[in-house]
Amino acid sequence: MDTDLPAAYARCQELHRRHGRTYYLATRLLPAWKRRHVHALYGFTRHADDIVDRTGDLPPAERAARLQDWSHRFLAGLHGEPVDDPLLPAVLHTIAVFDLDRADFVSFLRSMAMDLTVVAYPTYDALLDYMEGSAAAIGTMMLPILDSSDPDTAREPARQLGFAFQLTNFIRDVAEDLGRGRTYLPDEDLAKFEVTRADLLAAKAAGRSTGRIRDLIEYEVTRAQAHYEAAAPGIPLLTPASRACIRTAYALYGGILDEIARQGYDVFVRRALVPRRRRLTVAARALLTPAGGPIVVPGPDLTRPVQGDLLEA
Repeated sequence: MDTDLPAAYARCQELHRRHGRTYYLATRLLPAWKRRHVHALYGFTRHADDIVDRTGDLPPAERAARLQDWSHRFLAGLHGEPVDDPLLPAVLHTIAVFDLDRADFVSFLRSMAMDLTVVAYPTYDALLDYMEGSAAAIGTMMLPILDSSDPDTAREPARQLGFAFQLTNFIRDVAEDLGRGRTYLPDEDLAKFEVTRADLLAAKAAGRSTGRIRDLIEYEVTRAQAHYEAAAPGIPLLTPASRACIRTAYALYGGILDEIARQGYDVFVRRALVPRRRRLTVAARALLTPAGGPIVVPGPDLTRPVQGDLLEA
């Protein structure tokens, strides 16, 4: 495994650089020795997600078989067996270095398997069950790498930040997920705003939302912002060397919600993105903000100060 380790880390970094631009920018603010471990976790989650989402031309049974085969190789590697894989050596090395909780990885793989069969969630509690593996587990995987003065207290904010980031993606990517035959907006929320799946598909085809859909999206944005607020107290608990990274990630992902609000909560008119100049400005401010300073997402009338010593990623 040692022979393949540098190449495996390089492969994970390339996946991160290519597919996780916002998060990758934030990771650049970490000490150099920590970055490759964050890249490894991103590579792990990205590869599993690609097996599920970028093989749509294959029969469901074959996609499931590919995910199961890769999962078995990963689990075998955890038990010390040799692995023949372009990125797993880096993942297994990172797990060993930080003694990461293996249960988080099993939980993540369970959620990825759900994406092969589950196309909608009846309630928010059901969606939270899915996100426990797809989002909260990633937050707790990251915590030992980031390092905290009080890991027990920081654990729940780390979970909440995972929820916040995942919900931000779900809200932004409604059209993209519809194209894959899935909706991550709970059925009970659609019913609350008298929106049907057919309404969402029609809005996707038209390239614009109805008033009811915009009201639904505004509701989901408010829900995501509550998770950001619950996550904020954990950032001052991180080691100083990690705060600028997470402060940046926090602000930039939260900035996606601000962009959605800026376009009238219409997620079909365009894919909400934080402009590159603003991303760089946020990263620079993260480095310059003193401990205890507020987190502010740049943007007229849509800034959201959050107390703590963090950055958005």
